[in-house]
Amino acid sequence: MELRHLKYFVAVAKEGNIGRASSILHISQPPLTRQIKQLEDQLGVQLFKRSVKGVELTDAGKTLYDEAINILSLVDVAISRTKRAAEGIIGRLDVAIFGSGVFEIAPRLLLRFRESFPDVQIVLHTMNKTEQIEALRQRRIKIGFNRLIPELPDIGVKTIAVETIVVGVHKSNPLSEKEVVSFAELASEPIVLFPNIGRPNFADFILSQFYKFDITPNVAQVVGDAATGIALVASGFGVCFVPESAMSFGATGVKYIPLKESADVKVDISCMYMKDDKSPILEAFLKTINDFRINSSLNDT
Repeated sequence: MELRHLKYFVAVAKEGNIGRASSILHISQPPLTRQIKQLEDQLGVQLFKRSVKGVELTDAGKTLYDEAINILSLVDVAISRTKRAAEGIIGRLDVAIFGSGVFEIAPRLLLRFRESFPDVQIVLHTMNKTEQIEALRQRRIKIGFNRLIPELPDIGVKTIAVETIVVGVHKSNPLSEKEVVSFAELASEPIVLFPNIGRPNFADFILSQFYKFDITPNVAQVVGDAATGIALVASGFGVCFVPESAMSFGATGVKYIPLKESADVKVDISCMYMKDDKSPILEAFLKTINDFRINSSLNDT
């Protein structure tokens, strides 16, 4: 039995008439009649009986009709899924994220991608920058989200957004009464920096901003991620610098204050990928990034 036999059989069963079915199938009536006869011979049963209006299904024919509809439906699904896989909209996308990357921007982008391509399974991995680069080269992940990514010959980088930096302070700190705060005013404050690995990193970036003003910061602690840094601020330990997307992290007792120098103190959030990866699913994701950058209010580029 071949698929064409089932297609011809279903067409005849639906129309109840060989002539009308042959017209729909764009074949002449004698070949269609022969195909139905071949199917009956293969199965060893009579599928149709003649009627005044044309042909009617026998009991055996009715059983085959139900099964044929299911089989042809599954074939259509298989064809559709195969085509969608070739277009990069089905499969698995392994994505690495990092500390402050979990706040707002990366999740919004991943949600946008999932809404556009619901048949793609997104698998998240928490990795620092060094781990992400290694995992990309080992093909364990396809996308890595990070900041301040160094220029590497085999790694492609696409900027998603550029964020303003704000300062998180405890509400008991006198600085919390200010509308803006400068680096000079922060010189004596205990600073919590993050992360402590994956150079160049956000901690290095913040230190470089102090050095621009010939200020030596009072670094009290360097931690692994933004959530830990904000939690220390919430306990009254010190102050910390965070990208504006981290303001969505609702820590009790923490107020976020813009920097006086905010126009010059901004940091990217970007995605990296292997330049030689030509997979359709990566192409679809990079296109989603382009669309996201156009429509995102957080994008300053």
